[in-house]
Amino acid sequence: MSETSPRLRAELEGVPAYKPGRNAESGDGGGPVVYKLSSNENPYPPLPGVMERAVAAAGSFNRYPDYGCDRLLNEIADRFGVPVSHVATGVGSVGLSQQLVMATVTPGDEVLYAWRSFEGYPVVTTVGGGKSVMVPLAPGEVHDLDAMADAITDRTRLIFVCNPNNPTGTVVKKADLVRFLDRVPKDILVVIDEAYVEFVRDPETPNGLELYRDRPNVCVLRTFSKAYGLAGLRVGFAIAHEPVAAALRKTAVPFGVNQLAQDAAVESLRSEDELLGRVGALLGERTRVQDALRGQGWTVPETQANFVWLRLGDRTADFAAACETAGVIVRPYPGEGVRVTIGETEGNDIFLKTAEAFRKEL
Repeated sequence: MSETSPRLRAELEGVPAYKPGRNAESGDGGGPVVYKLSSNENPYPPLPGVMERAVAAAGSFNRYPDYGCDRLLNEIADRFGVPVSHVATGVGSVGLSQQLVMATVTPGDEVLYAWRSFEGYPVVTTVGGGKSVMVPLAPGEVHDLDAMADAITDRTRLIFVCNPNNPTGTVVKKADLVRFLDRVPKDILVVIDEAYVEFVRDPETPNGLELYRDRPNVCVLRTFSKAYGLAGLRVGFAIAHEPVAAALRKTAVPFGVNQLAQDAAVESLRSEDELLGRVGALLGERTRVQDALRGQGWTVPETQANFVWLRLGDRTADFAAACETAGVIVRPYPGEGVRVTIGETEGNDIFLKTAEAFRKEL
């Protein structure tokens, strides 16, 4: 038998590995219950009515889902006051990010984004045959929009602005983003990734949907994975002018968004009063955690997401290990820092106690 392997794309050798947050243990083995604060998940169960809708949809597993996601598209269009032709769905916002690369990038074209930012960007860029242009964050862990504008070349095809930024939680202010958009050539697509928009309370943070309306080169990404608590169902959506939205539909995997996800997302949009109450409770915990960390002496960037960021440099792995020993799993970025999700009060308390003890050793 021949030992020759099939010929695969050489670019795949350089694809960076996406590192999901580790799962928590149940504690059944006699050890402590471990809280998972590593994946920015919502600690609450699905919103009222969502589980019942999903169970009903499960009775039709033998059938393909609605190919066009028509009910969900119309629900999103009604909720956000946009034409249904401006809406596209995907397998989470990261799936839509990959579709955007497929729609805009040819081999060697550049995709521009801040770094550190969402780990999915270098993955989808490399798989799509593009070249990543990473612009370091400015002091304060924020996007350096002036440097990003200066980095645009005639090969730039796509720009991601993660707002709030993952993993730092910081936001781009409206005036700064408008000034940046004014500098971007109109034939370059700018994607405002608002996966955490429901947690934003800073009045100076722009709503991407307001900016997209009169800018055909702006696309807004949102997801049901975070505030809506549907991370396990993988459904997100994009709002953009018709040529971009149509391109997203063309590059989508057929039947990619399953029927459970579609029906659960529709029901979630109809339960926004309950959603706001849950988000409000998480924001209260966010304030408590952030204030406590600062009281311990940590420098914590002002977060507008459902997580906090601690820059620890070469102590990152030690801190993550200390948290795990205490009973919480956090998300380490080796040599840089840790991102810690705002979760259950009990898990947050364990994290704060660990952070206080660790701080005293620094």
